[in-house]
Amino acid sequence: MTHGKRVRQVLEEDNITFDDANAYGLIISHNDALVISLLIHDTNVKRVLIDPDSSVNIIFLRVVNEMQMGDKIVPKARSLSGFDNSTVITKGEIMLTTFVESVIKDTKFQVIDTDMAYNVILERPWIHDMDAVPSTLHQVIKFPSQWGIWKIRGD
Repeated sequence: MTHGKRVRQVLEEDNITFDDANAYGLIISHNDALVISLLIHDTNVKRVLIDPDSSVNIIFLRVVNEMQMGDKIVPKARSLSGFDNSTVITKGEIMLTTFVESVIKDTKFQVIDTDMAYNVILERPWIHDMDAVPSTLHQVIKFPSQWGIWKIRGD
């Protein structure tokens, strides 16, 4: 099965670039993951991992319960595999709204109840849908918006 390539019109002023100014205050060289805070369902969620290698959005059950949205979880057991071949079974999935500048997007999350270093992991399709460009080197993610380029600096 093949898919045609999407051609996207990009205006000159919408080009997203990174330069040394974006790395101001960082100790270079580093190997840090890009971790931000993000507004999800009217809650400022810290320790959100932007992971271009992940193929599923994940949220920790404790975070959903703190949002008082536990009753909105649709039970659906799904097996997720980590890079270390570990497996976790999801508790279900939930649709939550993510807010970034002028973009409001309903996002489907897989809910897990296990220990992990992050409250949320956002995956590659979410990054693409948001037209976002992450830079782990500069510890920033940039979003084009009607007001120009908007960025979130890593935590």
